[in-house]
Amino acid sequence: MNNRTFFLSFLAVITFFSCQPDSGKTERALELWYRQPATRWVEALPVGNGRLGAMVFGGVEQERIQLNEESLWSGGPIPRANPEALQHLGKVRQLLFEKKYEEAEKMAQEKIMGLHLDGGMHTYQTLGDLFIRMDGMEGAENYRRSLDLNRAVATTSFTKAGVTYTREVFSSFPDQVLAIRISASEKNKISLETWLNRPGDAEAVEVNDNRLEMYGFAECQGMGTYFSGMVQMVAKGGTRVAADTSLIVKDADEVLLLVAGRTDYWGDDPVLKAGDDLSRAATLGFNKLKQAHEQDYRSLFKRVELAIGGPDTLNLPTDQRLEQVKAGGADTHLAELYFQFGRYLLISSSRPGGLPANLQGIWDGTLAPPWNADYHININIQMNYWPAEVTNLSELHQPFFDFVEKLVPSGQKTARETYGCRGFTAHHTTDAWKFTDVIGRTGWGLWPLGAAWCSDHFWEHFEYTGDTVFLEKRAYPVLKEAALFFVDYLTPNPETGLLVSGPSISPENGFITKTGKRGTVCMGPAMDHQIIRELFNNCIRTSEITGQDQAFSDTLRTLLTQLTPSQIGSDSRILEWSEELPEWEPGHRHISHLYALHPGEEFTNPADPKWMEASRKVIDYRLSHGGGHTGWSRAWIINFFARLKDGAKVEENFQALLAKSTLPNLFDNHPPFQIDGNFGATAGIAEALLQSHNQVLQLLPALPPGWPSGKITGLRARGGFEVDLYWENGRLVKTKVKSLLGKPLKIFYNGKVREFELPANREMILNGELQQI
Repeated sequence: MNNRTFFLSFLAVITFFSCQPDSGKTERALELWYRQPATRWVEALPVGNGRLGAMVFGGVEQERIQLNEESLWSGGPIPRANPEALQHLGKVRQLLFEKKYEEAEKMAQEKIMGLHLDGGMHTYQTLGDLFIRMDGMEGAENYRRSLDLNRAVATTSFTKAGVTYTREVFSSFPDQVLAIRISASEKNKISLETWLNRPGDAEAVEVNDNRLEMYGFAECQGMGTYFSGMVQMVAKGGTRVAADTSLIVKDADEVLLLVAGRTDYWGDDPVLKAGDDLSRAATLGFNKLKQAHEQDYRSLFKRVELAIGGPDTLNLPTDQRLEQVKAGGADTHLAELYFQFGRYLLISSSRPGGLPANLQGIWDGTLAPPWNADYHININIQMNYWPAEVTNLSELHQPFFDFVEKLVPSGQKTARETYGCRGFTAHHTTDAWKFTDVIGRTGWGLWPLGAAWCSDHFWEHFEYTGDTVFLEKRAYPVLKEAALFFVDYLTPNPETGLLVSGPSISPENGFITKTGKRGTVCMGPAMDHQIIRELFNNCIRTSEITGQDQAFSDTLRTLLTQLTPSQIGSDSRILEWSEELPEWEPGHRHISHLYALHPGEEFTNPADPKWMEASRKVIDYRLSHGGGHTGWSRAWIINFFARLKDGAKVEENFQALLAKSTLPNLFDNHPPFQIDGNFGATAGIAEALLQSHNQVLQLLPALPPGWPSGKITGLRARGGFEVDLYWENGRLVKTKVKSLLGKPLKIFYNGKVREFELPANREMILNGELQQI
């Protein structure tokens, strides 16, 4: 590069910075806000510290704050396996190989499937509701409620008779309490009553001095969790009034309510634990609690910033912005808000030391949530963690790893007793009690790949972090146990001589048999083999890195040569099953046979584009038949199009997600609410801007055309890189890459691959042509 070219490139970068939103020190506004209280749960605003969550309704005369604690579950470990499964496994396989699908499925349902409990039995449950009543607030004006994503604080404010009242709510991870401050612009103006309630009214509530104390048992079949919810009032000024089941204060200057919630899930006494939480927090006061909360939260949230140029809509309430998108309008800032809301939700529902985010994160207001708000492991929990590594929240992956490790003993028992195999397996779902048995109907339950898919996240974490201790001590034991199951489970197809898995399904779709009936159970669905190939290769690569277990690695190499490959059908689409069978639901929400496109990478090899082309035909066909009709499915499609390098389709499907599958508080709508779509779409936005599979960093691979100018900073890439991207008029103007591990760096942009040497903990700045400046 000559001096003149260098100067012009540098000048372009400087000019770009000066005109971008959020240039300088002004923090980018990231706020959900509304001009009216929530009247429905899906309009309330979520706060959480990973364990203790709340939904803030923002009522004027009566505020409702619905409470959750992540480990409040009914039920417990119970026998679910079918004791006849193993003795009938061979016969089911024989019938499937003979293509007697109806007969095989009937036998599998009767002889292999285990106990499925009715919904609302062994289930996640609400902790209850905190109500705050402030009489005399009729006709309040200047109402506003908001959730500030930069600080993780929900605020409600309004004016009555010239006095401005403000409620601030946050859930603190450092101090493990929910804090609610009610303040006024004048002294002696706060009079309120607060009480606890829970659906069913079976819990005991007492007043003990300045505390409300609620105790209960989330019971099913004599099993469940004992829990305690407590509220402590700290008032400045005013007079306390005695009451039996509520706390009342008159004419205070300010009131602080501290809320604690605990269960005995981890072996603690919930009453003592919740009481200790309150005692510690009460000594700190609101300002110190808030300062510690914001410092902790922002240490995670502020790692990544996204700013997209476009018309300013920040002055409009969030529900109005969403309605404009539903009417066909565009809102690039809403994409920013949605992306950061997804990161906010992960920080708020998944912290080290706790349980992973469930189907609803940690937020549900009932005793019987949809699908028990459990852990569906045939995509949903995995999708929850798609944004963890790439959006620089790696440590939030830890609860998922802890949970999967604790599935291993149960999964080993299931592998041995149900299938006669070594290793461990799990199926389409599990819960806080970590069962792994095959349960329910064959069409969604007979799928022994859950553990294998979960184990891939261990490898992903290593690829992003380069943590060899984690790889050797935690990842490989799980990977090997998952792979060992398939060493035994795979069986030769008598027609081809190649190995297939089965009996299994393609979640949760079915095919049309030759008799016109719906079939689901088969031998060798495509997704199974894609996951197994990935699993075996991850084990082999781990062995190469650690130098351990070479014999097992050699066994897997041999099996890979014998495993049935992915196939393309006569209509140029990827086959969903090992033979060409028409789908029962052509627009099905699961697009399982594209696992190898995303989150896998088998189909992404640029030297063999036929797989990408065949994948595109699958997606187009699914969408033409009504696919993407659930929120999480649409989010998966966004990721697919990002991998296909189609920014226009990324944008189109993101707009569809907002228009058709997003609730007023930006929660994802399955329907009903499921949080996986929020997390999946957040990952999809990152995937459109940066990809790092195949050992190459791909910059702006699927930039939506409606985002012509913008920046994103702090994304993480495989190989241990942190990346900042700045673009204008759809073109890169600056890239900053920091190497955390010192690995070789390859960057693909504008049809070219550039290679760089970048030592560990050093960073490099490149211009739009990927030349150093």
